[in-house]
Order: sequence, then C-alpha cells, then structure tokens
Amino acid sequence: MPPLVPAPSRDSAVAALRAAGCVFAEDEAELILTTARTPDELAAMVERRVAGLPLEHVLGWAEFRGLRIQVAPGVFVPRRRTEFLVDRALARAPHARVVVDLCCGSGALGAALAAALGPVELHAADIDPAAVRCARRNVAGRGGQVYTGDLFEALPAALRGRVDILAANVPYVPTEEVALLPSEARDHEPLTALDGGADGLDVLRRVAAGAPGWLAPGGVLLVETSERQAPTAVDAFTRVGLTTELTVSEEWHAHVVIGTRT
Repeated sequence: MPPLVPAPSRDSAVAALRAAGCVFAEDEAELILTTARTPDELAAMVERRVAGLPLEHVLGWAEFRGLRIQVAPGVFVPRRRTEFLVDRALARAPHARVVVDLCCGSGALGAALAAALGPVELHAADIDPAAVRCARRNVAGRGGQVYTGDLFEALPAALRGRVDILAANVPYVPTEEVALLPSEARDHEPLTALDGGADGLDVLRRVAAGAPGWLAPGGVLLVETSERQAPTAVDAFTRVGLTTELTVSEEWHAHVVIGTRT
C-alpha cells in the first residue's frame, strides 16, 4: 500500500522529531505517518509530538499486549512492562470468569485479560472521569462495565466474594519523586495515576486491605510496584491474610505482587 502522505513528508517528520530529542524518531515518524489521514493531520500530529505530548496521545492509541488501546489527553498511558502483570494473572487464574480492573485508567488491563480469557464478566473502575470515558471505549466491545469512584466504593456490591482476578495498576510514585518523572508523564498524565503518597504505597495498602472481601476463594490480587517498594508491598498483602508471592521480570524490570485468597 502506498504511503498516505507524500514521501518528502517522511524525511521532514523524522528531522523534526529528531531535533526535538525523540530518540526513536524514525519509528515514531512511521507510526504517525501510518495514522495520519492527510498531510495537514500529519503536520499537526508532528507538531504536537515536538511540543512534548506523549506519542500515544498524539496517535490516539497505545499498543498493549497486541491490542490497540485507545488513549486520550489527560489519561494515563499503559506501560509495556505492565503486560507482565497480565501474563501473571493469566498464569495464576487461566479459567477466571469474573475480572476487575481497579484504577483502570484506559482499561488496558481489563481489555487484555478479556481478550485472552474469552467471555468473562468484566468490571473496571477509576476515580478520574476522563479515564472512565476512555476505558468504556476499550472494554465496551467485550461487554465490560466501567464505573466512576474511589477504588472498591465504585463497584457493585454483588461482586463481593466473586472476583477471580483483581488487577490494580495503582499509582506508586512517592510524592516527592513525581517531579523527577519524565515530562511526558509529569505534564500530561493525571496526578492521581502517578502519586502514591509519601512512600508510594498509600493506594496499594488500601487495595490490599479491601481485596479479601471481594475476591472469590482462590481469587488473586495483582499489583505492580517497584523493586525498592516490593518488600513493603509484600508485607501489606500478608498482613491482610493473603497468601503472597513476588514475581519479577528481568526483561521488563517489572515487579508484581500477587496475593491469593485461600
């Protein structure tokens, strides 16, 4: 298929992105070129990227576990390392039928789990209305329901004691370190999706404390954290009676704490 825009635009797009400091200018230009429908749209997309907007917000989508997840300005962009959390969930609960994506952001975890598991009862929730609107677009085709609210308060009471997989991509950046994040995250993603409190684990502790009442027998809670925070996160899970395991991906430098209700 011929390119959607004239060939000279490819070179100028790469040059503009490289001048703006984009390390993977050629790859980014290719994605923008294949997404843009007109030369004017191409120019506008390159301009937004040069201005510092995250590439995924420029494109309107992010790739996550083979899916194109729709994202929007002001919504947390799913990280590729979080695919490890999905993999661990599928390995621990391959026959799950009730899935909850808490702190769902774009709904990437829920969408990926539903895509892999087949027909499931899928629920997602986030405190940010913009994230909820985005998540609805990503899970609607899989019959998912998305709610606005603070953690478990957003979920239907009928889910208590029935959840097979509870995936929670909680914010875990310590408050004092938010300012040290790359500008793409710090300036363009909601603070509620990044700031985890003084030690980064405030939301994780709240999720761990509430999870046992929502999990089915044998159900699993999975939360991503950092290497430094992992021992404290494991302790938080253990304290609420979950059988706990820390799993690590060296490839993605990802740390996922798994708690099982026995």
